[in-house]
Order: sequence, then structure tokens, then C-alpha cells
Amino acid sequence: MPIKIFTALLVQDVQNDFMKDGALPVAGAEAVLEPISKMAATFDRVIATQEFRPDNHVVFADSHAGMKPGESIDCDGQKIILTPKFCVEGSVGADFARGLRLPMSRVIAILKGTNAQIDTYSAFLEADRKTQTGLQSYCEDRFVNRIYLCGLSRDGSLVRTALDALHYEHQLYWVTDAVAGLTAEDDTGIGLLKAKGVRFVTSAEVVNREIR
Repeated sequence: MPIKIFTALLVQDVQNDFMKDGALPVAGAEAVLEPISKMAATFDRVIATQEFRPDNHVVFADSHAGMKPGESIDCDGQKIILTPKFCVEGSVGADFARGLRLPMSRVIAILKGTNAQIDTYSAFLEADRKTQTGLQSYCEDRFVNRIYLCGLSRDGSLVRTALDALHYEHQLYWVTDAVAGLTAEDDTGIGLLKAKGVRFVTSAEVVNREIR
């Protein structure tokens, strides 16, 4: 019997605080809104991650007396660059970005960064590389095995998500015109993804795909 392929669109961290007027803007963030919206309309399963940080999160400068954004601290042997408050749980900044059109009846939200002491990057695992976000459990429960990845990257977070997707043996497609926030430091990771067989596609190709 052939293996059934279940697909999902994974929209990572497309939130108000990462837009140009947000607390922590990501370069080019507004450009992903339209291609993601068009793709989302064609999927039965849309997974949208949101950073949803407590008000006292360890990365916020305000959580450390006398510290300012841009300064660093040591936390469990890791250097953390402090930031302004962003994507605070329950805030407008943590909401999906204005202008992002998602079919909400078919969307599952995965919250990241909810532990005040752990940073977040990958959509699958928190920065301690132990704490699950719930994404992999959802994929297993719904038999999702093909993922189209798009969204916003902060400090290499999209590449980290892609590598984790491969670790969990998902078929992975990277939507080239629906990602923003990549830097020169991501080039090595992108090269690794290509070497591992990740397919790089456009949003138009996704909309016109054969397997739904």
C-alpha cells in the first residue's frame, strides 16, 4: 500500500513585533505577507508558530537591573544578547502580523518561548534543545510528513527549524520568496540544507503543486 502524504504549510513567527514598526523588526518582513497568504489558502493544514514570551523573559533587558538592549549576559554557560521586550504573551506585538491572511479554521498555533528561562529559535525545539514546542507531536498525530517552510528568521531560526524537520524525517520544501531575515551567517546552513536534499521552491510553485 502506498504511503499517504499529508502536507502542511509551516508559517514561522510572522508577528507584529517583527514588522518594520514593531519592537524587533526583521528586514523585509512585510514582503512575505502576500505570498504566505496566497499559499495558506491552498492548504488543509496550516501550522503557524508564535513567539509568546512571559513579561520577565530572560532575554529582555528589563529583566536584569541596570542592563540595556544590546548588552550581554551569561546564562547557563551561554552568551545571551539582551533585547527590548517583544512578542510578550497577550500583547498586540505577539499577534499574527496585520495583513497576514490565514484560514483560521484550518490553522493550528504553536507557541514558542513560553518558558521565561529558555530562549527560542526552532519551531520544533526550544534553545535548550530538550523542550518540545509541540510541533512534532502535532505532525505525528496528524500524520504530517511533508512541510513547506516559510516565515521570518531571527538569529538563524528558520535554518534551525529546517534542520530539525530533517532530523524528524519530514520531506521539506523551503519557499524562497516567502522568507525574510536571512543573513550572511545563514549561507552555510542553506548550503547544508541543499546538500541534504531540501527542495527550494517559489510560492507560485507551491500554489500550483500537484500533491495537496
